[in-house]
This record gives sequence, structure tokens and C-alpha cells, in this order.
Amino acid sequence: MKKRVTAWLSVLTVFAMVATGCSNNGGETNGGSEGSSDSGGKKGEKTEFLFWTPFSGADGPFMKEIVDKYNASQDSYKINFVIQPNGEYYKQLDVALSTGKDRPDLMIMHLDQIPTYVNKGQLQTMDELASAAGIDKGAYVEAAINYATIEDKLYGIPLDIHPLVMYYNKDLLEAAGVMSPPTNREEFDAAVEKVTNKDKGIYGYVVPTLWPQQFIFPTLVWQNGGELWNGSEVAYNSPEAVEMIQWLRGMVDKGVSPGNVQQDGENTLFLQGKNAIQFNGPWMKSQFDEAGLNYGVAPVPQIGKAKQAVFAGSHNFAIPKDVTDEKVVAGIGDFLKYVSSNSLEWAESGQALAAKPMLESAEFKALPQSAIAESFSYVQFAPNVLNWPTISEPIWGELNNALLGKKDAQKAMDDAAAKSKQAVGK
Repeated sequence: MKKRVTAWLSVLTVFAMVATGCSNNGGETNGGSEGSSDSGGKKGEKTEFLFWTPFSGADGPFMKEIVDKYNASQDSYKINFVIQPNGEYYKQLDVALSTGKDRPDLMIMHLDQIPTYVNKGQLQTMDELASAAGIDKGAYVEAAINYATIEDKLYGIPLDIHPLVMYYNKDLLEAAGVMSPPTNREEFDAAVEKVTNKDKGIYGYVVPTLWPQQFIFPTLVWQNGGELWNGSEVAYNSPEAVEMIQWLRGMVDKGVSPGNVQQDGENTLFLQGKNAIQFNGPWMKSQFDEAGLNYGVAPVPQIGKAKQAVFAGSHNFAIPKDVTDEKVVAGIGDFLKYVSSNSLEWAESGQALAAKPMLESAEFKALPQSAIAESFSYVQFAPNVLNWPTISEPIWGELNNALLGKKDAQKAMDDAAAKSKQAVGK
């Protein structure tokens, strides 16, 4: 996923950014060839198919390991695995799907992108494939399956769910007398004030003004009883949303957080042991492990007044509409069936898996990030609105203005909403 999910793909150009679990750490391809599928024809030949992913960061090797193990586990199919640069992934995918040149047979697609590609007529349903391969839709987290089901047809099979999570520095919290991670606003506010020691350059919570606000802002809005979309138009300039922006900015005003935090500034300070808590995605785990941090992982506290909620992304397997070779389709089904019970490597990248048999396994429960799955009962995804990444893009620049103190929070969100309304229907 990502060191940064780049803004929900702008909210998906970042709302699959998510997340998410991909990163922008380069774009080398990894393994396999880039040609289209070759179903063979000679006796004993393997049916080959092309699998694209945007896992160009630290998560790439984990998926490659799954593919390599699958290829070695049987003699009927061979996956040619290609990693495309995350930042260019959908641009390259659009070209491949429209021209048919080097088109993948199987691809990873952020859940929030599925409605748009279904609307463009570029995805095929997964129902028959799942039935033929013995894949039970009920064996996956319901929220992701429900989102990917459009007009009673399934267009994606989820690999993971990557919600916003809370990382905390155990040493900093314990030194301040905070013996357990906060679970609500009162506990959070008290904890970050206790930890903050400006003389030592230590802050309780460093407020990011850019990414990963694409995960943080929606979470807070929903927790406070607000919405991003009210069924017919944008709604993120509501009192509920503005209150949460004021809460974030208030931490800067109180000195709990430094001001004018640059991109990734909160993470840099976390890695340096000078930021006690940060909200980010599961994809950060390997980075913290490599740094040798004594950190914990927990669900995001309920900061808002209305309910517990958290924004999440999800990587899904999807198939282009033009993939018609029966052997290739059968091979894809066989691979997806394999992944449903053989994806622990992906969990080790920091992700929480979407297949219930994996979530319920002793191996997954032994991982620190198993706590992430506690939030699956209340995860929410980007509004299921056509072209949501384009519509929601104005949020992030205006939110940045508000968090930097350049604009009043209400004015910033009113300006964002006005810009978004112009994009609706385009």
C-alpha cells in the first residue's frame, strides 16, 4: 500500500490514495513477462495469465511471494506478475483496457474505483467465476462484498481491508503515565497533553496537513455524525465536519502539535521518537519494524460525538471485461481460491485480510495488526458515487488551508463544497 496512498486516489486518486495500502516508492516491475495471456494448447503446457498490481512500495515483495508459491504449488497455471508504479497505475490501466495492448487478465483495483470502471463497461462480473472455483462470497468481510456488488452482480473479490489505525509510541506514553492507548476523545486529549514536552521537542499528536488526511478527515466526519455525500450533493461543509477541523487545528493552537507540518512530517517525528501518536494506514508497519520502534497498534479512538466509525480502503481482485479465454478464467479462479486461504504473507506486510478463514486463523491472530480487524464491523468506504475522486478533490487543498490557519474552517469547507459541486456530473 503505500507509504502514502496519494489522496483518496485523490481521495482515490486517493480515497485510493487509501490508503493506501500501496506506496509511491518507485515503479519497477517485478517478475513475469508483460505480454498478454497465453493459454497454450500443447499437452502439458501451463495456461499463463497476466496479473497487474500497483504494489510498487514495500508491499510488492509480499504479493510476489504469494504468486511465486502459487506458481510452484501446481502444474496447470502460471501467473506472470507485473508491478506498475502506483502513482501511474490507473493511467496505465486505462490505456491497456482501452487499447487491449498488454492488457492484464487479472488486476488489483481499489474498491472505490470499481463503480467507475463498471460504469465504463470495463469489468466483468465475478459471480460465475466464484461459483466455479468454489469461492463463497460469505467467507469475506461483508462491507467490501456489499460495496463491490452493483445491481446484484459482484465485480470484485477483496484481498484486504485497510482502515485508518492508530500507532502509538509505547515508551513515550508510559513515560507520561499513560498506560493504555486512548479509546475516546477525552482519553485522547488527556494523553496527548501529558506526553507533550516542547522543551524536548516531543509532541503528543502531530497534525498532518496533507496526506493521510484523506483517511483521517472522513473518519472524524462520520464519527461526529456528518457525511461526505448526502445522496444528491456534497455535505462536508456541515457543522459536524467543521467541528472536527476545529478540533484538529485546536491541537496546534494548544501546542500539542507543531504548526505547518510538511508532507510526512508527522511520520518523520514518529520515527524519531518525538511524536507519540499518529493515525495512518496498515502499510506503515514494515517501516516501523525496520526502525526498531517500540510501538503499538490499535483502532482509532472515537473522537466524534455520534458513533464509532473509520474510513477504509480495500484492494480487490478484478477482471477486465474482455478476458474470455475459459482456461485463463479458470486459472484466475483457482488462484483466487488459493489466496483465500494462503495469504498470510500479505498480512505480514501490515494488512488485515478480507477472507474470514484467514482472519480467524491462529497465525493471523498472533500478528500485532490483528487488532485492525476489530474495526471491520464499523468500517466505511468512500461514497459510492461516480467520479468521486474528481468530485472530492477540492477537499484536500481547502482542508490544508484550514489546518494551517490560512482560512476559517467553515469558509474553507464552503469553498471546497462550491468547487466540488461544479465537478458533479462531469
